[in-house]
This record gives sequence, structure tokens and C-alpha cells, in this order.
Amino acid sequence: MNILLIGSGGREHALAWKITQSPLCDTLWCTPGNAGIAEVCACVPMNTADHGAVIAFCRANSVSLVVVGPEQPLVEGLVDALTAAGIKAFGPTAKAAQLEGSKGFTKDLCKRAGIPTAAYERFTDAGEAKAYAAMRGLPIVIKADGLAAGKGVIIAETREDADAAIDDMFSGGFGAAGAEVVIEDFLTGEEASFFALVDGKTALPLASAQDHKRVGDGDTGPNTGGMGAYSPAPVLTPALEAQVMREIVQPTVDTMAADGIPYVGVLYAGLMLTKAGPQLIEYNARFGDPECQVLMLRMKSDIVPVLLAAVDGDLDHVSVQWHDAPALTLVMAAEGYPGTPKKGTVIEGTETAAGEGVVIFHAGTARNGEGRLVANGGRVLNVTATGQNVREARDRAYAAAEKIRWPEGFYRSDIGWRAIAREE
Repeated sequence: MNILLIGSGGREHALAWKITQSPLCDTLWCTPGNAGIAEVCACVPMNTADHGAVIAFCRANSVSLVVVGPEQPLVEGLVDALTAAGIKAFGPTAKAAQLEGSKGFTKDLCKRAGIPTAAYERFTDAGEAKAYAAMRGLPIVIKADGLAAGKGVIIAETREDADAAIDDMFSGGFGAAGAEVVIEDFLTGEEASFFALVDGKTALPLASAQDHKRVGDGDTGPNTGGMGAYSPAPVLTPALEAQVMREIVQPTVDTMAADGIPYVGVLYAGLMLTKAGPQLIEYNARFGDPECQVLMLRMKSDIVPVLLAAVDGDLDHVSVQWHDAPALTLVMAAEGYPGTPKKGTVIEGTETAAGEGVVIFHAGTARNGEGRLVANGGRVLNVTATGQNVREARDRAYAAAEKIRWPEGFYRSDIGWRAIAREE
């Protein structure tokens, strides 16, 4: 098969790394890709918002499957356009991708389907939003309804913080994503992520992971797209995973199908494990980033037949095998992230940093005019490792990161702390 992968981040590098291992993959292209992906497959410049251009490329190159990595092309309907052109595409349609594209859409679905989630209301008026927030307890969660690159969630500890977050969103601080705001009660517990593949009717459980959203050690500072992750998440026991499938994932799939917008692709459930049981915080409509990196290292099965089974509605006939060894990834980010990152700084040592049990996935990299590797985004490298336990994976990842010479980069020093505490 000839396969086209859409995206340019660490998630896409991990997917490209895994897809090219498949005997079913003849040629893989990625658009736009990055410097690391270019070492795995051919990167082609293309405006993926131009659906006609993507379709023309697929036809000219006999592409049999398109794998859409990021959320933006999904919400913009790339899968719809490809499907209408007779090209198989892995990912949800624009309507189904509302599960990530609109937090209000997901909360309303949860209410109708009886899926456990925090109490909430939706607002398009700042005054009404502030009045509602004032009635609820503190802390309270203020969310931009639309896509905000993982940064559109504010946990307000005071009334002043809540009002400021509401004003910021309605005044365009998160662009169009903040045209509507969702306010929900704060849930107490431990966060975890759970992934399933869906073909419109069948949900096939994949694996769990735990992300580190805050930029600083000890889970301090502003939210980011994720500063590191590990898989599996020990807190999600087999019994809890079964409960999540039964009470959250499958009812979502069934409700979407009943509404005439069947969901196809990866369903990524962000969970809060409360004393009352697992509750849904939000859905993502794609493999997480950086969770995808650890999932791909742990996946023993060939990924291509599984992706095809999801597209073809045949997930009830396949299974996925996993390596028992856990995997951990730490994000090396550019100075200034999650604000304005410093771009163009030179990175050295990535080739020697990789080794036994360690893979370096590129998230925001490019080559400069001299062919040197440079930072080209906020989250730049994902140093990913496996080990007999999380501590060993952590130690390998950090030892590799120390070999990378990049003075303008930084990373958290405590990735994996919850799992390691449980191990010990």
C-alpha cells in the first residue's frame, strides 16, 4: 500500500516510525512533516486545508490510505472530502470530530447518554458566565469551547481568576475557540488517558497513559500540550478500564451512531478517577501527543491492518497486542514555551542520544540553510524510552536527554513520578 500521513509533530513521527515497520506499507509520505520524519519517509509540502490538493496527490501517487494525525484537519472535514473522493481515510468526519472540536457538544452528549462527567453550563455571554461561576464552588474550570492547542482550559482558584479567564476568552484570547465558553465543576482525583479504536459501532480498547500537562516540575505553571507521558498508567487497573469502556466509551459510540454521525478513528478519553468512579473530562479525536509516542513503542501488533479495520468497519475481527514493558517520553521544549517559543536555535547530539530502548521523536524541528537541526516550534523533541519498569524507562530517557546539546531547550525533571511512587 501507498500511505499518506498528515501532520508535523511528535505524534506523526511516532506514527510514521510505526507505519513504516509494516510489511503492508510500500511507500509512506508525510505532509508537511518535520526534520525527524524526513529521516523515516518522504516529506511533501502541501496545504492540507486545500482538500483538492490532497486528493490530487493521492490520485497521482496511488495512495490507498490517508492517516490524519492532528485535530484541525479532522474538524475542517478532510476525512469527509477524501471519503467522498473514494479514498480511504483514518479519522472521524467533521461532525464526529465535534467530540474534540466543541467541548459543549461533548458535554451535551454526556448528559443525554448518562455518561459520568462534571456538572456544567454553556455560555455565549460574559455576564451570564460570571454569574454562573459565582454560584458554584471553587476552584472552577473555565474552558474555551473550540480547539485551543491544549491550552484553552483554566482552573480558576478565585472569583477574580474566573472572571479574568472568562473575559480573556470572550475578548479573543483564544481566538474563535473562545466564542463560546463551557464552565464546569472541578473534579478531584487523578487524571489518566484511555484510548480506543472505533469503526462506527465497535470500540476496541487500546491502552492507557498518563500525561503531564503543566509546564513545570511538581505540576506547576500554565497548561501545555503535554510535557511528557508514560504508558500504561498503573492507576487504570483492568477493572477500571473495563468500567471506562462500559460506562463512557461504548455509550459514546452508541449515541454517536444513533445520532447518525458514527465515529471512526481514535477516541482518546481524558479521565478523572474520582472517589465516585471514572468521569470524563474531555475527548480528543486523535492519538494524543505525547501519548502516541509511548503507545507506538509499546504496540507489538502491526498498526496498518488495525487502522484499515477501523476504516472498513471490521474492528470486531482484529485485536492488538502490546509489549509488557512500559514506555516513557519526556518533552524537550523551546525557551519561551508555552508562550512564544524561541525558534531557529541549533540542536546537536540527537543521533548519539538514541540507543538501546531509546527513540528520539521530533516534534518541532527543521533544517536550516546549512543543514543543521534547529528548533521550529514549542515542543521540539520527544525523548522516548522503554524499560522493565517505569523507573528504568525514566532513567534511560533522562540519560539520553542529557546527551542532547541544546542550551535553549528545557524539560521537566519529574516525568513519571506518580507511577514510580507506586512502583516503590
